[in-house]
Amino acid sequence: MSNKEKLVTKETALAGREEKMLITELHFVNQTDLTADKPAGSKEVLLGLGCFWGAERVFWQLDGVISTSVGYSGGFTPNPTYQEVCTGETGHAEVVRVIFDPAVLSLQALLVVFWEKHDPTQGMRQGNDIGTQYRSVIFTENEQDLEIAQQSLRTYQQALGEALSKDITTEVALMQEYYLAETYHQQYLAKNPQGYCGIGGTGVCFPPSLAE
Repeated sequence: MSNKEKLVTKETALAGREEKMLITELHFVNQTDLTADKPAGSKEVLLGLGCFWGAERVFWQLDGVISTSVGYSGGFTPNPTYQEVCTGETGHAEVVRVIFDPAVLSLQALLVVFWEKHDPTQGMRQGNDIGTQYRSVIFTENEQDLEIAQQSLRTYQQALGEALSKDITTEVALMQEYYLAETYHQQYLAKNPQGYCGIGGTGVCFPPSLAE
């Protein structure tokens, strides 16, 4: 049994495969194509805040979000399965790919929701979900968005430090390969309204004056 709270290395990660996950169904909520490139003028970000079932529901409900999907990123194993990710031997985090219209919803505002909807101080876990796949992550598509994410982290760190004396453990980095999760994971809580949702924040609000 591997230590699921310790990240594997490229050399020790599972080998994976060349074949991509076959996803043929449209988004269960808004009927967008989960495999399509993002529309012109839109932006995307990958966000990990624990189990991706509840996390995805948070974001598809926001005005300005065009589409969401769930998958795996931040690790080494190409085209992993859920079972492989759960072993802790792929290095991937469970993430939500959020495609959004920046004219309606800024990245800064999107990240306010991200910070407030989970506990970013827990390291390789989120609540009772333990393992590297549940770590808090922000993966951006370019350097400009990376700086926005880093500044957002610094701002929320100040608020968390003052309120709870805790340190953020969120990984903030440029986007790596994103691998779609299996069809049954996509929009899971829309298909299974009574399903498990581990979403829960610290109760510390992002400073309102810095939220835009």
